[in-house]
Parts: sequence; structure tokens; C-alpha cells
Amino acid sequence: MPVIDDGGINSQQNHTSKKKDAACIKDVWASTLVDEMQKVSEMIDKFPYVSMDTEFPGVVVHPVGNYTTANTVHWKTIQCNVNILKIIQLGLTFSDEQGRHPPGVCTWQFNFKFDIDADMYAQDSIELLQSSGIDFQKHSTDGIDVQVFGEMLTASGLVLNEEIKWVSFHSGYDFGYLLKILTNSDLPENEADFFDILDTYFHSVYDIKYIMKTCSDLNHKAGLSQLAADLQVERIGPCHQAGSDSLITCHTFFKMINAHVKSFCFRDARWKNVLYGLGRDTITS
Repeated sequence: MPVIDDGGINSQQNHTSKKKDAACIKDVWASTLVDEMQKVSEMIDKFPYVSMDTEFPGVVVHPVGNYTTANTVHWKTIQCNVNILKIIQLGLTFSDEQGRHPPGVCTWQFNFKFDIDADMYAQDSIELLQSSGIDFQKHSTDGIDVQVFGEMLTASGLVLNEEIKWVSFHSGYDFGYLLKILTNSDLPENEADFFDILDTYFHSVYDIKYIMKTCSDLNHKAGLSQLAADLQVERIGPCHQAGSDSLITCHTFFKMINAHVKSFCFRDARWKNVLYGLGRDTITS
């Protein structure tokens, strides 16, 4: 997830979460990718609700042009940065429709090849990820090749599958990086084309930051960590790692819709396939 949208939770609160048992989160590197993707594929039938988060190296470029809306600027910023940068981590957490997890491991954290001596990044983002425990030396030597991962993800049953429901938070960048991996190509120039591709690979997407705008009793400017704290959702694992962030995304989503969005229905088109600040959504602040 974009580290710029942390929501103001201080570092002391972030790091206390590291004391919690994170046995439910499985780290995946190149050497274990085949075995762990098989386990992921076996989750789908009973646990088809997938909460997702990514870590990436920040924002390094901003679009230049006479753009008339905040949405257009947001889209062009995503498109420019995703096209020139590399994903660092992907977190996937599995649950059923009530938010219940499988026993044992329920979250997979995929660690991709990334070389801070050769690849582009924003300095502040990399420093934050390093302080959160990401081992960039290991990413350089043991990280997963994105092309190999894209082929395995396509074959896994997770994408191109109408039964899978995807849960995320402020996820334009997250789905941008995933689509870049899945298509093995840059994001399109046109935002409408991006959504056409998104709808092909991910039939049902639910963005918490968009949905929470309907909740008058929630802070609409909150980032994921702040919203989780407001809802008294405890974190497992370190903040700013994709596994932990995908797990807290799952818990926060189900807590929010059960307590604050009584009208929520997964089949309702109001909530489905809208990413915060893009497409049908409008940035107002």
C-alpha cells in the first residue's frame, strides 16, 4: 500500500504490533514459490474472499499537464509510477464470507526481486520499509521473479474467476502493480482501459476507503492503520509489510461492514469495482 497514506499512527504504536504472534503469515521467496502457490490455490473453494495489499518503492514522478480533475491527476500519477517502478511485496489473506480464516496459515507474503543498488525508488519509502523489517539484501538475492509469478498467479484460479471477492484499501496502486504483473505490460494511457482490464482479471473488487465514505461516524481521511485503531482492530505482524497489512485489511473490512455499513451486500453494484479516487469515485478532499 502507499506508505504516504498511513493515517498518522505513530511509530510506537506501529512497532508494538511486532510482539504479536505472526505464525498465520507465511513468507514466500523464489525457492518456495511453487509449493506455496499450490497451497494458495487450495484455499479458493472454502475461502474465496481475498484481502490484498502491496508494498512498492513510493512515488518518484508526478504527471505534467493541464488535467482538469483530481481523479485524472491521481490516475496519471499511478500510471506513470507503476510503469517505471517495481513491486516489492504482495500480501494475500484468505477468509470466508464472515471473515473467518482457515486454520494455521491464512496470509501469504510474496517477496519479489528488488535491488536497491539498481532499481528506482523514493528514499523516504525505502527507509520506512527498512525500518519495518524488510530485508532488501534478501530481496536482491532470493526475491521472486515477477514474470514467473504472473504466470503462476494466472494459472492459480485466483484471477479470471467470478467467485473470488477482492478486498483492499485505497488500492489504485495495488491493482496497478498486479495488472502490470498479470499482463506483463505497462498500464494503459487511458483510465477506462485500465478498468476494462481490471474487470477482466478481478471480477469483484471492494475498496474500503471508498466504502467508508458512506459512514458518517468514521473519519473519511483516515488511513488503514488509523481506521483499524478507530475500530479497535488489532494488528498481527509489522506495519508496512504486505502480509500484515493484508491481514488487518481483512479484519478491518469485516468489522466495518458489520458495525457501520448495515446495508452492505457483496452483490450490490454500489460497492463493487470502485477504486477510491478513480473511475466512478470522485475525490472531494
